[in-house]
Amino acid sequence: MPKILIVNPNTTASMTETIGAAARDVAASGTEIVAVTSAMGPASIEGFYDEAFAVPGLIQALMNAPDADAAIIACFDDTGLDAARSAVHFPVVGICEAALVTAGQLAKRIAVVTTLPRSIVPLEELVRRYGFAERARVSACNVAVLDLDRPGSGAAARLEAEIALALEQGAEAIVLGCAGMADLAAALSRKFDVPVIDGVAAAVKQAEALIGLKLTTSRRGCYASPAAKEYSGLLKPFAPK
Repeated sequence: MPKILIVNPNTTASMTETIGAAARDVAASGTEIVAVTSAMGPASIEGFYDEAFAVPGLIQALMNAPDADAAIIACFDDTGLDAARSAVHFPVVGICEAALVTAGQLAKRIAVVTTLPRSIVPLEELVRRYGFAERARVSACNVAVLDLDRPGSGAAARLEAEIALALEQGAEAIVLGCAGMADLAAALSRKFDVPVIDGVAAAVKQAEALIGLKLTTSRRGCYASPAAKEYSGLLKPFAPK
């Protein structure tokens, strides 16, 4: 039975539960989904500063699961993705990259709808990195990540309003730009009658494909295993052996 590890790189366990449930909804019957919450770092990842301090907990969680067949980083910033691919022997999928690749097979003009305006620039940089700069536009519904599952926050209405605006401006498919939105994709797709892609679900199917193809991360060049050296202070346990 293939085992996919899903790491929520923030420390909010309720979000991990949402992510894990969304992953299990789409996983093949023979796939084991193990969703874990980072043991250290920010409660939510909203911008470059939070992202930097989320990476050690992410790497620790990956290293604690050597029996995984693949892993998914459940943050739309693809937090620590390159470091993760260098650190472990199994393939690691980022949900932003997975969502864009999936959306690109369904539509030409893509709208990525994220949470806060401060996340727009980091996601625009990812969109360019993944080759979608001419096809995908990033906007924000101005909802804090932790408000997504907070009753009475008005998050759902603001998200729907931003999706409606994106469609008016020509979008043909919607990518939900936060792992905390993972449980909303199906209902939003029905409501707006367009493909609405959740990166967690897309990443599960891509991870299953990599496992089925018996492929893993190249160890030549940039993803070669890190060279052994000493690390100091709080980071001493992360020193490459």
